[in-house]
Amino acid sequence: MSHELHTLGVAELAALLDSKQVSSVELTKHLLARVAAHESLGAFLAVDEEVALAQAGAADLWRARGIQGAGHRLLGVPIAHKDIFVTRDFPSTAGSKMLADYHSPFDATVVSRLAAAGAVTLGKLNCDEFAMGGSNENSAYRPARNPWDVTRIPGGSSGGSAVAVAARLVPATTGTDTGGSVRQPASLTGVTGIKPTYGRCSRYGMIAFASSLDQAGPMARSALDCAHLLQAMSGFDPRDATSAEQPVPDFVAETTTLRPGASAERPLAGLRIGLPKEFFGEGVAPGVLGTVRAALAELEKLGATLVEVSLPRTELSIPVYYIIAPAEASSNLSRYDGVRYGHRAKSYKDLGEMYRASRSEGFGPEVKRRIMIGTYVLSHGYYDAYYLQAQKLRRMIADDFQAAFKDCDLIAGPVAPTVARPIGSQTDPVAEYLADIFTLPASLAGLPGISVPAGFGEHGMPVGLQLIGNYWQESALLHAGHALQQATDWHRRAPALA
Repeated sequence: MSHELHTLGVAELAALLDSKQVSSVELTKHLLARVAAHESLGAFLAVDEEVALAQAGAADLWRARGIQGAGHRLLGVPIAHKDIFVTRDFPSTAGSKMLADYHSPFDATVVSRLAAAGAVTLGKLNCDEFAMGGSNENSAYRPARNPWDVTRIPGGSSGGSAVAVAARLVPATTGTDTGGSVRQPASLTGVTGIKPTYGRCSRYGMIAFASSLDQAGPMARSALDCAHLLQAMSGFDPRDATSAEQPVPDFVAETTTLRPGASAERPLAGLRIGLPKEFFGEGVAPGVLGTVRAALAELEKLGATLVEVSLPRTELSIPVYYIIAPAEASSNLSRYDGVRYGHRAKSYKDLGEMYRASRSEGFGPEVKRRIMIGTYVLSHGYYDAYYLQAQKLRRMIADDFQAAFKDCDLIAGPVAPTVARPIGSQTDPVAEYLADIFTLPASLAGLPGISVPAGFGEHGMPVGLQLIGNYWQESALLHAGHALQQATDWHRRAPALA
């Protein structure tokens, strides 16, 4: 059986561990070997076999003592974390040379909660530097490569997280979503990824990009597997001022439980899914559009009703986001001055030169670009003209969603307008920003969104279906995604790797 372990998801592996058909140590060794065999994909930035096997051995010991059940669904299941979460046992670089030698004295809350649930950490995953990017080409170390076609991007910034799941290196990973950085790479690599409502998961120990937008989310093969991780990750954290005191439902149970009035044949009966006309216009590749519409037809077969809605300020989400996010980044990254922590230049004459040299050497071009944009829009004379106006429009974008939700329960559409592009093919940063058009609105509004595999588009590359819910409606998203995955096999398709 060991040669097939990597093909199984979280729920399937948990069942094997519960029945003692496999040990966590055996499973961890198998996946560590697979990570090493596919190192060329660039998914991992750090792996520690000794740490992982120690955690696996502890999980096996707990199981031997009879510890299992609903509170320990992840006990002994190997995962990996995006290198934007600080960890005691692994380096925490945020994909940047600025933090190349940084070792945190504590774990991020998301990391510690998954560890408390028994998950085994194999290592840290590649990402765009400080989570700034949509391709994983902005990593200071190397790009991650899409396992469906290694000449193409996996998306970003959680590109390493998506690659690790898609290539069957681990069954699940953590990511972060600021403007679509869980949903977009999930779509481009054919995996499932959910961005919860802002405040659902603690940001404590998450290296900050844009504090009013950053949110942790799981990535896995299926909606059910994502529910397992989200269950452990969620909950109020007094150490995070943006953490919401919101009850955490049983995501696993609610993902699989039928809606009132539904049946096994029509599990989505009574569900109204809104289709924003702005998501289905020009600019969407024909293969993507056709694949998404085919997935919507499957949802109709399962009992859902499709209704047309409108999100009229969708196009404004791009300028709004690329004012607010860089402004917050400019503030957050000002702490990296080479004094307390972070890269310090080896040669300088005075304090001012040390700051300039350290930050010039430590930050990559995309991070510098966003710092400069953010500093500009926050500067005297421009704050009111740019930043304040963007915040007003952000509120209007959120209001558009609330108007749409009067006519529907969930909103659906593409995740990205195209499939994954070739690595190095995009040199215009503004054109790259435009690829976020369908993920940014939900991020600006703080709403939950999920990407589920919907099939394949141009060049045989994966396409995701995006579902967006109202605040705290993660269960509805997971349930709809699970129903679709029970009726289709797109999420089970795997790239042809050795």
